[in-house]
Amino acid sequence: MNTTPDSSPVQQGVAEATSESPQLARGLSLRHIMFIALGSAIGTGLFYGSASAIQLAGPSVLLAYVIGGVAVFMVMRAMGELALAHPVSGAFSEYATRYLGRWAGFVTGWTYALEMALVAIADVTAFAVYMKFWFPNSPSWIWIVSVLLILLAINLAKVKAFGETEFWFTLVKVSAIIAMIVGGITLLFVGVQAHDSVAPSVTNLWALEGGFFANGFTGFLACFTVVMFAFGGIENIGIAAGEAKDPRTSIPKAIRTVPFRILIFYILTLSVIMSLYPWYSVTKANSPFVQIFEGLGIPAAASILNVVIITAAISALNADVYGAGRMMYGLAKQNLAPASFAKVTKNGAPWMTTLIMVLVMAVGVIVNVLFENAFEVVASLATFATVFVWVMILLAHIAFKRSGADTEAQPVRQPLWLSYLALAFMIFIVVLFGCFADTQLALVMGALWCLFLLGYYRLVVVRARSEA
Repeated sequence: MNTTPDSSPVQQGVAEATSESPQLARGLSLRHIMFIALGSAIGTGLFYGSASAIQLAGPSVLLAYVIGGVAVFMVMRAMGELALAHPVSGAFSEYATRYLGRWAGFVTGWTYALEMALVAIADVTAFAVYMKFWFPNSPSWIWIVSVLLILLAINLAKVKAFGETEFWFTLVKVSAIIAMIVGGITLLFVGVQAHDSVAPSVTNLWALEGGFFANGFTGFLACFTVVMFAFGGIENIGIAAGEAKDPRTSIPKAIRTVPFRILIFYILTLSVIMSLYPWYSVTKANSPFVQIFEGLGIPAAASILNVVIITAAISALNADVYGAGRMMYGLAKQNLAPASFAKVTKNGAPWMTTLIMVLVMAVGVIVNVLFENAFEVVASLATFATVFVWVMILLAHIAFKRSGADTEAQPVRQPLWLSYLALAFMIFIVVLFGCFADTQLALVMGALWCLFLLGYYRLVVVRARSEA
């Protein structure tokens, strides 16, 4: 549905949101929206995934994060322009439906739900591992069931209560990251010897053997498939627009600030780590986060970090369940998912989709435990799904701009050429998936998933609609 000459896209979008999703409560403030996006994007990707990226590229991983962050910022601006025109529950699935066709909305929505489910499965599996730090002989299922029940309770509460919970969870891990950055810089100035053979210095970013591009240009390119995983979940800003109190004010501010805050956290954190320790010593087995806290003389550094990581995992899980649940709710409102997915509680929370996400995580954890290397496959497939969703957002934005929509009065606008530039970069990332053995399986499985969705849409969804 295109905008009419009688109303601005923003005015029309607010009216549509009111009529299409009257059961969802608009209870999220700017503070909630910003921390929901931060909560989803700052977690496993920073605490553990960044170590893999460093091993692939060395110090040049910093440049990769800058390039990836700028590209993601373009995606977020494109999504922000669409979200202000149509602040609805289905977010980018709705945009794809409007400007690319119902098939595009169907594939985009379910691929995003898959992305959130895969990331959640990885995080809930890791949560049980984190708890065994204190309780090494305890069975994993106790912790898995516990965190699933906690997530169920949080996501069935009022959306404002969910936003508050996510705010405090995210505040804990952001505070820890800031403390680590400040602590690491302090160690640099004091000159504390953090490594056996290499003195702490900013010059470690380029002066060690191999230089800045320690593993060559090939290693630099390889790290992008890991780097882009770090920004996954930031698109929850678009999901939250459907429940924002004042989307015209909160969405532009979140779009402008959240991507750069995430980027700064990653750049500063990794710069400090690789200045204190040579890049080749940074591994998941010996967390540099623990080493920095220990270097500051903080007792029980490992336990403190474990609390932070557990909080980060719950925060990310919380945001993942929220995002996937709201997306499936939006698909149901578009008749692209079972009508039961649109059922909500008296508090305005979509209980059916929340319950489905919890069940999917429970089944996924079992699969993750039974099959070796399942975690790596899950993570790479989640990255493919993330990039695919970003591609569809950009395609929808390009079609939106080319339709002649008047967005002159909107606080967030993106020139068409920037969307084309970001689209070219995202396609380049997809091509990279096929160039490296570790991600080729994810590319094949991702392509099969998209073909399955297209086939299901043609054979089931279209037929059911024609028979109705």
